[in-house]
Amino acid sequence: MSDLATHNIMYLQGVGPKRAETLKKELRIVSYEDLLYHFPYKYVDRSRFYTIGEITGDMPYIQLKGQVTSLKTVGEGRGKRMVGTFNDGTGIIELVWFKGIKYIKGQIKPDETYILFGKPSRFNNTINVVHPELEKEPNGKGSFIAGLQPFYNTTEKMKSSYLTSRAIFKLVQNVFQSYTSVIPETLPAHITGQLKLMKLNQALRTIHMPPNSEELQKASFRLKFEELFYIQLNILRLRNQRTYNLKGHIFSRVGDFFNQFYSQNLPFELTNAQKRVIKEIRKDMGSGHQMNRLLQGDVGSGKTLVALMVMLIAIDNKYQTCLMAPTEILATQHFETISEMLKGIDVNIGLLTGSTKKAARNQLHADLQSGKLNILIGTHALIEDNVQFNNLGLVVIDEQHRFGVAQRARLWKKNLSPPHVLVMTATPIPRTLAMTTYGDLDVSIIDELPPGRKPIQTSHVYHKKRLGVNKFVKEQIEAGRQVYAVYPLIEESEKMDFKNLTDGYEYIQEVYPNYNVSMVHGKMKPAEKDAAMQEFASGKSQILVSTTVIEVGVNVPNASVMIIESAERFGLSQLHQLRGRVGRGADQSYCILMTGYKLSNETRKRMEIMTQTNDGFEIAEADMKLRGPGDLEGTQQSGLPFELKIANLGKDSRILHMARNVAQDVLKNDPLLEKQDNAILKRQLKRLAQQKMNWAMIS
Repeated sequence: MSDLATHNIMYLQGVGPKRAETLKKELRIVSYEDLLYHFPYKYVDRSRFYTIGEITGDMPYIQLKGQVTSLKTVGEGRGKRMVGTFNDGTGIIELVWFKGIKYIKGQIKPDETYILFGKPSRFNNTINVVHPELEKEPNGKGSFIAGLQPFYNTTEKMKSSYLTSRAIFKLVQNVFQSYTSVIPETLPAHITGQLKLMKLNQALRTIHMPPNSEELQKASFRLKFEELFYIQLNILRLRNQRTYNLKGHIFSRVGDFFNQFYSQNLPFELTNAQKRVIKEIRKDMGSGHQMNRLLQGDVGSGKTLVALMVMLIAIDNKYQTCLMAPTEILATQHFETISEMLKGIDVNIGLLTGSTKKAARNQLHADLQSGKLNILIGTHALIEDNVQFNNLGLVVIDEQHRFGVAQRARLWKKNLSPPHVLVMTATPIPRTLAMTTYGDLDVSIIDELPPGRKPIQTSHVYHKKRLGVNKFVKEQIEAGRQVYAVYPLIEESEKMDFKNLTDGYEYIQEVYPNYNVSMVHGKMKPAEKDAAMQEFASGKSQILVSTTVIEVGVNVPNASVMIIESAERFGLSQLHQLRGRVGRGADQSYCILMTGYKLSNETRKRMEIMTQTNDGFEIAEADMKLRGPGDLEGTQQSGLPFELKIANLGKDSRILHMARNVAQDVLKNDPLLEKQDNAILKRQLKRLAQQKMNWAMIS
């Protein structure tokens, strides 16, 4: 970019060593460049002046012009505060300061005309403004903002060093005053010209000091495009490198194992979506290049069946295969499901988890190294160094977001030449998120359910109508069905959560004294948990009271009712995952979302979405719009693998698609970025890679 990155923030006017340390610790700002790329999160229009007579206590922000007519300190110790009055000729309001009292007292002079800016509230029938911004009325000079005022994210520690949003803005002004050079371009002319993008130098000035909303929009578009463009360019470049450089095992034949399964053991006729996906995977595995494919499918769409059929192709070609799942419950579920599906077919399957006994483990190791074992299913125990394959050709990773890059890399390197990789997720990922987080993977989507599946009927019921729910549950059990009752996990208070669950368990035992009730939660020992799950799966208990440990890995076709208690405490994706535990048999299934009456608008919207659709992809898109991409349950629980400073995947999908198309065009014409026109792109990619992007080649 420019030498802005080499200018230490400590030497900027208004910073110094102490503030520099605070900026570094709180916001990772160490240079002028870092400060300029700390963008405002919102803007407030300061073009309008109100009169005190117009003000109400529920207005967002107001701006007044008048005099501070009195100032006095009241209270002692922690209750000490400074109270003032402000008069604009139409009325009087109260001003309150809890911090910086000595400084403010020395700055404010009676009878001077000030411009006041702040958020009004009502206390004891009096309008007041807490910690208002006060500036002398400018006489041609000064830093007063008359148009759009930027607001910057700060922290409590920053505020204690007087690094407020307004202070950040003043530091940004100081950067532009002290750095008079033109900030060099970071995009080539053929891109900025084609898209009519604002120059970087102007965009950075405008984003912090917008003259009007139209110019702000242009600056915002330029900076968002650049951010998303470089992410896409790098993802696509790495994908090209992998495709051309990593040779893959060629699975050239479909043999006896696949054909025997297809003709004798197939549990139901494949959907068109499953057939399409298997063709896409077969094409990859026969190409001579290593496959890296993401398999998306809604709950119950038949991903495991597709994965098994692909595994059988690997075995037909004399290769071993493994399936890694995030939890012991899910790994065991896969082992049991696949073993059942392969009954009568001479395929050796093993299960390796933390609970596998030493003797069984030793036998697994021996069978794996000799090539006798065809399929190994397990948890992260699969990546241990002593797990050695004879000839690993295909790796299937389920719920891959729960494994770190380093963990997956160890599994990926279990063979001299890399195995094909199939990543599965039961959490549908919004297209924009998939393009960005999994953009170097080819994507296959199973977008239809197997025949005979009835859509789950979802209803939102308030706690006060519980008696009606109890009656309905009794009728379902009498008809031979089983019921889940799920309670939320409250991280802030595990004791409270445990009490909620046990209270619920006791209540259900009282309401249904003639039925068997099992309970499962995360604090139980694995053996106890498995026993309770097995009791429910076998039909010995009619009701399973649980926390979200049953979100994945439990398949009980006879369970037809899912009650989610305090549903307002769950995100959309998690509600959808829990709902997917029912609807697995031929009977009509139901999901009941229990909440209190006091709900936020966002929560009410979540309940509406759940009752209106069963489509996981639609729900995932809605979830991202409501909550943002870094907070999605089941996709990227720790946020994105890179930091977005200005773009928002939930709101900027149009810009993302444009950025990806431009990146594709660039690489189509210059795959290695060797042309002089693209030298700037190569430099910038190298620079971003050295900075903070996590460009992981491994799926």
